[in-house]
Amino acid sequence: QVQLVESGGGLVQPGGSLRLSCAASGSIFSMWAMSWYRQAPGKQREIVATITSDGTTSYADPVKGRFTISTISRDNAKNTVYLQMNSLKPEDTAVYYCKGISPGANYWGQGTQVTVSS
Repeated sequence: QVQLVESGGGLVQPGGSLRLSCAASGSIFSMWAMSWYRQAPGKQREIVATITSDGTTSYADPVKGRFTISTISRDNAKNTVYLQMNSLKPEDTAVYYCKGISPGANYWGQGTQVTVSS
């Protein structure tokens, strides 16, 4: 059974940083593309960033201007994908989810809350 477990969320002041982690079970993690999504209260879930199995990264337009200074990365030895977020703003407040994209199915974690507030 595949499981994705996010961690690293919390309360941070504007301008601060957080690093989110998503640990995956399953021995074929290295073959998956992994994405981070977020969902703010009252809004639809939106994609934030993706990293392919070969390490190619991409960032969604709403965050491209800022989150390119942040980094999505992966450690296949640890079956973990990370999202380093810098220069956070109140509008980044959301539940952040990771998604594993395998050839046969997609998998979601339970989410981790990020709150940016002074």
